[in-house]
Amino acid sequence: MTRAIPILMYHQIDAMPPAGTPFRHLTVTPAAFAAQMRWMHRLGYRGLSMRDLQPYLSGERRGQVFGITFDDGYLNVLRHALPVLRDVGFSATNYVVANRVGGTNDWDAAHGIRQVPLMSADELRQWAEAGQEIGSHTTDHVDLTRQEPEQARAQIAGSRQRLQALTGQPVDAFCFPYGRYDERHAELAREAGYRTATTIQRGRARAGDDAWQLPRITVDGTAGLAAFLAQLLTPYEDWRAGWQRFKRARPHRHG
Repeated sequence: MTRAIPILMYHQIDAMPPAGTPFRHLTVTPAAFAAQMRWMHRLGYRGLSMRDLQPYLSGERRGQVFGITFDDGYLNVLRHALPVLRDVGFSATNYVVANRVGGTNDWDAAHGIRQVPLMSADELRQWAEAGQEIGSHTTDHVDLTRQEPEQARAQIAGSRQRLQALTGQPVDAFCFPYGRYDERHAELAREAGYRTATTIQRGRARAGDDAWQLPRITVDGTAGLAAFLAQLLTPYEDWRAGWQRFKRARPHRHG
């Protein structure tokens, strides 16, 4: 059996918002993030960006590795996560919304989520110059399933072109906003030149999986270290993913 490759999904690395804040669990405190990375380092694992993870996903290499991804391009990730990544020698991918560079997460406003700064072009270059990867999260953080085909193509391919021009770095990793996509969007990501695309499907990746529909593990900032390690190091996420697929496939019965 091929080795499981966990790909972690983070958003913000910052002080925990007050109880009752929408999507509070998507914030991980700096102390918790540092503990997670240092424990994985002690256990002999290497945290890798999607770029560095590719040889393992294709089956060319084997080893104790896991992927690290951040959605949206928050400035607090640069401030709080980068020093830890440097300290343990890990790399990570930050999925950036091309038209919001230097702005805020305004797409979250309707959900009552606080507006916080995103990285500027200069800060993105700092991230890249530190050996970290910049990926794309579309041009405007849209739900691709609500876009006309040409609009979806522009969001996927246009964001890659814009970010490459902005940073002078290759942009080879893509992430579907809200995790909403279909087979057509995965094909558009492949056609646009991305080498990988990640989703919010649960589970751990394995060599030979579809590179443009890779599952990830959501890191819950309200859970403890033991839960984090169980998600990465045991079949827990695979079991949950299988159970969810079973429930979706199971026919509805009416009494």
